[in-house]
Amino acid sequence: MTIMTIEGGIVQVLFTLLTAPLYGGIINKLKARVEGKRGPSIFQPYYDILKLIKKEVIIPEDSNQLFLIAPYLVFAIYVVISFVIPVIMPAPVVFTATVDFLGGGILFTLAAFLKVTGALGSKSNFVALSASRVTSFMFLGEGTLISVFFAVALITGTNNPYITLATVSSLSNYFSLDHLFAAFAFFLLWLFETGKLPVESSGLSEMGMIDEGINYEYSGKLLGLSKWGSYIKQYLLGSVFLNVFLLPFWFFYGSAGYILNPVMMLLKWIILIGVTVIIETSLAKVRLFKIQDYLAIAFTISVLSLILTVIGGFS
Repeated sequence: MTIMTIEGGIVQVLFTLLTAPLYGGIINKLKARVEGKRGPSIFQPYYDILKLIKKEVIIPEDSNQLFLIAPYLVFAIYVVISFVIPVIMPAPVVFTATVDFLGGGILFTLAAFLKVTGALGSKSNFVALSASRVTSFMFLGEGTLISVFFAVALITGTNNPYITLATVSSLSNYFSLDHLFAAFAFFLLWLFETGKLPVESSGLSEMGMIDEGINYEYSGKLLGLSKWGSYIKQYLLGSVFLNVFLLPFWFFYGSAGYILNPVMMLLKWIILIGVTVIIETSLAKVRLFKIQDYLAIAFTISVLSLILTVIGGFS
């Protein structure tokens, strides 16, 4: 372990924690502009988180201890993940060797499980409804995530995210059919995991609530921490998609990378945000049960990428 790996880890985690809400604010601002509205400030997520952290926590009468500690556990897991995947640094940082892509996928699954289980600890029927929706979709979502990571591992011959990044950046691997299928499947998964499908609504009058319904009984600091964690999850998954699948190029090494890589990540994210906003605003809302059909397509594409890798001869 060198000073450079420790510094890189610190820079990467701090960048993730401090800028993740910004990308959510940019998405909301651009979406409002496309719809002809003024929209909130791009810094509105920061204002919301700070406001919630300062507010009093109201605990449901019949809730258990897991309801209280789940937001802290989920947030901690996302912080650990930001240490081990290529968020802005192309070279391994501290703790990278402890978790590979498969381990990162398991950590995402653990965070989702704790979030749902903790929310159920509130004993709220409304939360139970949202939790049942999440779990009914989770098996296809997690299956897609694991299949995509296996496909990338077979393409590159390793499950280390930083070696994978360097290998996929080769044009012969980047334009291979199995990698393109895996990239498309991961993009479909990212849209679902971050609530960008034109089916989910955060409004209480809509029965399309999925992830927002889980936070229904949280308030104050716990709700602020949960929302902050959701922004971090969105940023981590988006960064994996950009750095490993879509644009695994234009990285800088050494001390210069501490300044230039965040700028490059912002430019990459602008591309992803633009595509996401177009999808969100141009497609009509669909029925809630159609999500399973959507995830089944993503899972099928991810499995197809595995088949192409193993027996298709395209890797």
